[in-house]
Parts: sequence; structure tokens; C-alpha cells
Amino acid sequence: MPAAEIQFHDNVLVLYGDWLRGEAHPDAETFLRQHPLSGSLKLEVRELGKWDSTLLVFLSKVLGAAENAQISPDCSALPPGLAQILKLGAYGRRNAAKRQDALKNDDIFLQAGAFGMELHSTAVEIVNFIGNITLSLWHLVTFRTKMRWCDFLFQLIECGPKALGIVCLISFLMGLILAFVGSIPLKWFHAEPYVASLVGIGMLRLMAPVMVGVVMAGRTSASYAAELGTMQVNEELDALQTLGIPQMDFLVLPRFLAMTIMLPLLNLFADITSIVGGMIVAIFDMGITSHAYLHTLFTTTRLNDLVIGLITCFVLGILDACCGCYQGIHCGRSAAAVGKITTATVVYSIICIVLATSLITVISVLLRV
Repeated sequence: MPAAEIQFHDNVLVLYGDWLRGEAHPDAETFLRQHPLSGSLKLEVRELGKWDSTLLVFLSKVLGAAENAQISPDCSALPPGLAQILKLGAYGRRNAAKRQDALKNDDIFLQAGAFGMELHSTAVEIVNFIGNITLSLWHLVTFRTKMRWCDFLFQLIECGPKALGIVCLISFLMGLILAFVGSIPLKWFHAEPYVASLVGIGMLRLMAPVMVGVVMAGRTSASYAAELGTMQVNEELDALQTLGIPQMDFLVLPRFLAMTIMLPLLNLFADITSIVGGMIVAIFDMGITSHAYLHTLFTTTRLNDLVIGLITCFVLGILDACCGCYQGIHCGRSAAAVGKITTATVVYSIICIVLATSLITVISVLLRV
């Protein structure tokens, strides 16, 4: 079979020979410079041998130039497979051009409309996700769930024991910092013993749940999003749907339950380690004995402070799990999409944590709890 050749006469482009990578073949840019397209263009093949992406690249550039010249090329004489691939490429080029035109459009009303449509679509997806997870919980309660308990136990270990070290470390340091900062004004008024109250109320009621929620958002929620997003890219979620296995029961429910159950327990460890951190500062920096520190802590800190913290952490566990699983389930089909949804999970989880904590704090203050 001869090497790749072309002939162009009366707006008819004829292709010959083998079009293979690594072998000599005509250059599309050179052809277009020598033969500016005008009027019409017809593509034909004669004695076409083996071909690969080399031929596709050449024809794509020629067809792109024809579209820019507003010429509708005739590809009816090409092999059906080659014509179909070129048709898909032309469709992709047109969509890319439309997206580029949309980005260049400065009409504020169109941009506002597009934003509103995207917001509506996202709201519908969130409502559907909440409904599906609620339905999965109902299946669990009525013993009709497709969840595997071994998956649930595995996720419990991932959320609990494996996260205990980082949670305790950060909580211990937060207790140290809060005690150090609080000791400055307390020394002005000779009220050093009340550093135990500052650490106890501040950490038990607010800071420990928030820190646990933020740590788990960056550690575990992002992991949920990456795992489920990778399964989406690899079409594993489609395979589960084809087999009739509900994604929510099989994948989301174990992660949701594990995060929701383990966050209040992690919060208890965070409370203990933060109190120990504050006690170390009280002993070595303020000269307070451990007995006096604990006595002030137990006499000024109420049980309600601990309960509010546990409730807050329970709510944050629900939000962290939902953010991670929602982003993973609705991931795109590319590797770049996995990175985007992982970042979005952390951002949205922290936003939800701040909003939920603010709302719970306001409600508890209004109810004087």
C-alpha cells in the first residue's frame, strides 16, 4: 500500500494510502495554506489502506477550517466508521464554540438566568438526596436495607479509632491555647481559678464540637467524596444501578451512620483532652492545683453545656456525612471532577458547620439552656 497522499481538484479532496502515526503524511496546515477553502468541499477515499488518529487529526483540521469558512462538507463518500467519528468531533467543536460564546457574553440578565437555573437544579438534587437518605433510614428501621454490616463496621473504624489521634491532639492544643489566652484578662482581676470555667464552658459547649466537625470534614468527608467520585468516574455506580443495588443503601448509608454515631463519641474525647490541656496551663503557668482546677470546673460547668455540645456534634456529623456523600454521588466523569468535589466538600462542610453552630447557639441562648 502506498504512503499517505492527497489530491485536491474542483473542491474535492481525495485521500490515498496508509495514514499511520510515525510515517510520512501530508500536513493539514500546509494544505490549507496552499488551497484556501471556498464554495464547497467533498471528501473521498481511493485505495485507502490502514489508518489511525493521524488521518482523524488531518481531517478534523480540514473540517474545522471548512466550518470557519461556513462550508458544509460532504462526507458521504467516506467509510461509515470514519464519517461517524468525524461527526462526533464536529459536534464537540460546535459545543465548545457555544460554551466559548456563552463565556464571552456579558449580558447580566443571561448570566443571572443561568445562575438561577443552576441554583434550581442544585436545590432539586439536594432535596432528592435528602429524600433518598431518609428512605434508606426507613429501610434500615424496617429491616429491609441492602446495607452490608461489614461495610458499616469498617466505616466506624475509619471514623472513630483512626481519627481519635488527630482529634485528641488538636483538642488538647485548643485547650492549651484557650487557657493561655484566657489567663491574660483573668490575671488582671485576680480570677485565675476561673480559667477552668473558661475552658470547660468554651470547649464543652462550642469549640470542641466545631473543631471535631472541621477535622472530620477535612479528613473523612473529603475521603467520602473522593471514594464515591472515583467510583462515579470508573462507572462503578452505574454498574450497581444496572444490577439493581441501591446506591444509597449500599454506599451512602454505612458512611452516614458511621459519621453520625462516631462524632459525638469523638467529641467526648475532645472534651477530656481539652480540659487536660487547660489544666496543664493552670498548674504550670497560673499556680493552680489540679484539685482546685477540677473543683472550679465541676461547680461552674453545667451538664447542659455537655449536652449542647453533644447535640451540636451530632448535627455536624449529619452535615459532614451528607456533604461528602452528596458531592461524591454527583461527581463528574473526569479525574479533574474528583479533585473539584473533594475541595467543594471541605468548603461546604465548613460553611454548614458554621451556620449550624450559629443557629444552635442562638436557639440555646433564646431557650436559656
